[in-house]
Amino acid sequence: MGKFYDSISKAHQEFIEQQHLFFVGTAPLQGDGRVNVSPKGLEAFRVIDEHTVAYMDIISSGNETSAHTLENGRITFMFCSFDKTPNILRLYGKGFVVLPNSPLWDEYAPHFTIFPSTRQIIVGKIDLVQTSCGYGVPRYEYQGERDIHFTWANQMGSEKLEQYMLEKNMISLDGLPTDLSLKK
Repeated sequence: MGKFYDSISKAHQEFIEQQHLFFVGTAPLQGDGRVNVSPKGLEAFRVIDEHTVAYMDIISSGNETSAHTLENGRITFMFCSFDKTPNILRLYGKGFVVLPNSPLWDEYAPHFTIFPSTRQIIVGKIDLVQTSCGYGVPRYEYQGERDIHFTWANQMGSEKLEQYMLEKNMISLDGLPTDLSLKK
């Protein structure tokens, strides 16, 4: 049975810090819009305080989280244990994007390793925390991070990465603008 909390406790933070994988979920307001659920890794998630979390987001083939949080703010993060102790933790709240060279960048960027392919930081203001059993989650063994993205990004170089974002990261699948498109 799930338990609910109004803030992130130290025990919740410790559980989060032990996970190598998390999922972020967002959705547009339109009823036929596509719900986005993205797996994330790279040790890129941080608990800033009991109501604030953030993750460093790298350039990828879409930018749904930015478009959805720009439109309506709704965001959910999910962590689940794949080791011998089952647990699922969800963080619900309102999200927003912090772009490089924006006023909030200097506040959030020091929490992360910033790479040449860092696209933005996604911040969540959390108003509900839920834990549940996780009995149905299988056990897996963590073997390490992939380096494919960084090899690709290094081969692209800064000019081609910028062009890639212009082509792939300005609107959502449903045609919503992203924070990057507003910057241009």
